[in-house]
Amino acid sequence: MTKSLRLVLIKPSHYDNDGYVIQWFRSAMPSNTLAVLYGLALDCKERRTLGDDVDLEITAIDETNTRVRVDRLIDELRGRKSLVALVGVQSNQYPRSMDLARRFRDAGIAVCMGGFHVSGTLSMLPGIQPEVQEAMDLGISLFAGEAEGRFEQVLLDAWNNQLKPLYNFMDDLPSLDGVPAPLLPASRIKRTGGTITSFDAGRGCPFQCSFCTIINVQGRKSRRRTPDEIEQIVRRNLAQGINRFFITDDNFARNTDWEKVFDRLIDLREKEKANIKFIIQVDTMCHRLPHFIEKAGRAGVARVFIGLESINPDSLKSAKKKQNKIAEYRKMLLEWKKAHVTVFAGYILGFPGETPETIRRDIEVIRRELPIDLLEFHCLTPLPGSEDHQKLFNEGAYLDPDLNKYDLEHVVTTHSTMSVEQWKQAYNEAWDIFYAPEHIRTVMRRAAATGINAGNMMFLLLWYWACEKLEKVHPLQGGYLRRKYRKDRRSSLPLESPFIFYPRYAFELIYKHVRLAGQIIRFGRFRYQLKADPEAANYRDVALTPVLEEDTSTLELLRVLNNSKPEPAGMRAS
Repeated sequence: MTKSLRLVLIKPSHYDNDGYVIQWFRSAMPSNTLAVLYGLALDCKERRTLGDDVDLEITAIDETNTRVRVDRLIDELRGRKSLVALVGVQSNQYPRSMDLARRFRDAGIAVCMGGFHVSGTLSMLPGIQPEVQEAMDLGISLFAGEAEGRFEQVLLDAWNNQLKPLYNFMDDLPSLDGVPAPLLPASRIKRTGGTITSFDAGRGCPFQCSFCTIINVQGRKSRRRTPDEIEQIVRRNLAQGINRFFITDDNFARNTDWEKVFDRLIDLREKEKANIKFIIQVDTMCHRLPHFIEKAGRAGVARVFIGLESINPDSLKSAKKKQNKIAEYRKMLLEWKKAHVTVFAGYILGFPGETPETIRRDIEVIRRELPIDLLEFHCLTPLPGSEDHQKLFNEGAYLDPDLNKYDLEHVVTTHSTMSVEQWKQAYNEAWDIFYAPEHIRTVMRRAAATGINAGNMMFLLLWYWACEKLEKVHPLQGGYLRRKYRKDRRSSLPLESPFIFYPRYAFELIYKHVRLAGQIIRFGRFRYQLKADPEAANYRDVALTPVLEEDTSTLELLRVLNNSKPEPAGMRAS
């Protein structure tokens, strides 16, 4: 081979409040978009898409765990046929992506950018938004939609120096049947905590949640990979020593092939003794699918994420999340407990009519009455690409112009019953309430009583506590050992003096590890006490008590909320 195209796939991170890239020695969540694009690129390489005499050299970088050394890459790429692809760019990652893209473009290197921000704004807003136009003015080629069946055209155009300003496939969602599978090399996967990789078994969600971008980017119609293809994804990763998987479907319970997929995974585990485990995402009504939870446990599902969002019926109604049925919550959660699965749940703060008092009350009710292991809090955020954002945009309501803040942790609009400061404080207090020491002990007790390893539960609880209290980032953006580089700072902020930056960074590392070590010792002692307690398996509290139909009226979860319905209100600009 004498000719080649160098392809650099970069999944960008985003900036913290001080303007430094959020990056770790080991990050928490794998990037499925990076795996999808790497798999598509590898297929193009194997099929010699660019010609029999042209090689495709592929590099994949996840910035959450790998530093993007722009100067070195420019030196390697300058004068060569090359393409830098910024993939899976969400709204909060857009400013960082633009900072990276400007430097590559200044060096004359071709850049293409795709992801939820570009796709979402083109899908839901009129025309081309200013920040998107800015990218096009810099000569950045934009990609909207999904890349299956289209990525090879982008590579051919890059090879021929004919990249289009915009590839827009938002009106043409591809089938997933028979397309190349997501894949990352083991060397890349091992940079995630727990060595977890990811794949999407399907895309699309039938529901209409107004805060969701997925339904407007990936559609509401279920498109899915076949059980055969999913089995091959798992086997291919097992062959390279990877056996932990995050199935990224927004709602795997609505994948019509869920049972066939679970049956394949059950055969791998029970007949071939494959040591495989999975994380999945489902809705709150999944327990009504016969055998879904039981088969999930047998298939190796160790953790499940559930979009609880709220326990207030009016809040759920305002967000068009009609599928969540309050009375079913504990029944569903106890089914997962029977399957020995750790339950993560998402909870949104800032629905219309909420106040700091109602938020505190609702979280206390959840702690007492629902057997949720880990609760993830989010501010209700009008993400570009969502119906909420479209509505506020059309009304001319206030929307924070800094896209870096659209990470579900920051308040970016106004609220009908809370000031911005009250909303921020309610968000911070929510973490303090749920991850208070006494409740951490309660969750560990529940784990021991339901056949889940209390030590593993302690690790997860302290992970969440440390991310929020020590690192000041959401656990989904977390990782182990925060890495900061003085020169990797947002372009709009000045470089700090090395005499200020490095001593502070060293002090922060020491301080955080001392605080975390103290918590590990503290709860490690409790873990050993729990392990030595012969009655630990018999622990029961309200949350672990089965709910009978005739007893639902006694639940404070229902009684309190039914007696204190807030007046309907909407988010307005003050």
